[in-house]
Amino acid sequence: MSVMPPKVYVQLAQSQRSAGRRRPAGRVRIALVLVAACLTGCTVGPNYHRPALSPPGSFRGAPPLPAPASLADQKWWDVFTDSTLQDLVRTALSENYDLRDAVARVEAARSNLGIVRSEQYPNVSANGNLVTSRTSRNGPLSLQPSILPNQNRTFGGATLSLLSFEVDIWGRLRRATEAARANLLAAEENRQAVVTTLVSDVATAYFSLCELDRELAISRRTLATRQESLNLMKARQGGGLATVLDLRQSEELVYTAAETIPALEQEIARTENQISVLLGKNPGDVLRGRSLTDQRMPPEVPAGLPSALLERRPDIRAAEQRLIAANAQIGVARAAYFPEISLTGFLGGQSTQLTRLFGAPNGVWNFTSQVSAPIFTAGRIGSTVRLAEAMRASALAQYEKTIQVAFAEVADALSAHTKFRERRVQQELLLAALEGRTNLAYLRYRGGVDTLLNALDADRGLFQAQLTLAQIKLGELLSVVQLYKALGGGWQ
Repeated sequence: MSVMPPKVYVQLAQSQRSAGRRRPAGRVRIALVLVAACLTGCTVGPNYHRPALSPPGSFRGAPPLPAPASLADQKWWDVFTDSTLQDLVRTALSENYDLRDAVARVEAARSNLGIVRSEQYPNVSANGNLVTSRTSRNGPLSLQPSILPNQNRTFGGATLSLLSFEVDIWGRLRRATEAARANLLAAEENRQAVVTTLVSDVATAYFSLCELDRELAISRRTLATRQESLNLMKARQGGGLATVLDLRQSEELVYTAAETIPALEQEIARTENQISVLLGKNPGDVLRGRSLTDQRMPPEVPAGLPSALLERRPDIRAAEQRLIAANAQIGVARAAYFPEISLTGFLGGQSTQLTRLFGAPNGVWNFTSQVSAPIFTAGRIGSTVRLAEAMRASALAQYEKTIQVAFAEVADALSAHTKFRERRVQQELLLAALEGRTNLAYLRYRGGVDTLLNALDADRGLFQAQLTLAQIKLGELLSVVQLYKALGGGWQ
């Protein structure tokens, strides 16, 4: 059996007079005093102050460049200069499902703010009614005709509510509005974070597609070269110049190169389907622009000041707005300790004849002020306050974690960009050495100076080095994409 916590309801003033009588000046003064108290009342709960943060002086792994400059200050079309990629990004920004959902959430948050904010203002409404009744002369009570001259009676009424709102002395409604406004801003920041992620996802998938095209071209070119070598080996084996072992080793190289082609084509189709989903389209072919080796990226990738990251990244700003909302909810919870004052009033007319409904003698008005204060709630209010404080502590932890994750993402992207560039330089040197070795090994084999084993081994190394260089080039491009996203660029 549950018991409802009792409340004490104190009736301050209630009056109902006809419109033809003089309105007491005291009632007007009471209303003005209450409205003034509403406008000048205090606001319970803590005011928001940004937590003290200590960002590092510089990003780990940042190059020694002018600190104020940042890659994120550039527009995404200045960073990704491939015109085909730019068209794909523009399509995604207008058709992507996640972005459309984020926009809808912003509109929902804006509507919720309007609902919450409206509680601070009087609600005005109008209503009317018309009732027609017939009373029987032969009912349970026998009435004389002189007492009941008319059997058909019509009653009409019209009311215009002039005052119906809560006097927000303790700031409960203002704190609720503050929380709703912060939630709206958080939704907007989330939309911008979706834009940043979407731009980086499209660029990542597009560069991956270009890298797969590069690997496929290498595999096909290698297959064609090895097929020619196999045909030559068959001719030499038929003439007694090569053994069956040589022939089988040549076939191994051909089949190895041929096996990679279907796997790459499958991966290309999967990546194209991924891009189609990002564009809000059915699966299909995706146009290409520049090849992997022709992609141009900014020559320098400055990270800027770590403190600027707090203002630039949308996810950090969204986390702060959620913290602001949680902080405001504490005030909403604490306001329940104090009395709630509500004002209601109406002005209208009542008459048994519609023609006289709005006449002065038939007018009525009413003004009521009411206070409700909690006496015993079995700890419900205290628990609500502690819940709000716990939610604020959680939002604070998430805010601080988001900042630390942002710093780590920037540091990871900077390190990746530096190391991929170093690897690319070394891999290009290795590839040049392997090309020279392979050409020399085949010349020596055809001249009868060396065995086929060395030539085949050099061929395998060359093929793998070409694929690895393409993958390293992709990693270098994606490190720029990741750094641009980590710095909060792309949503402007």
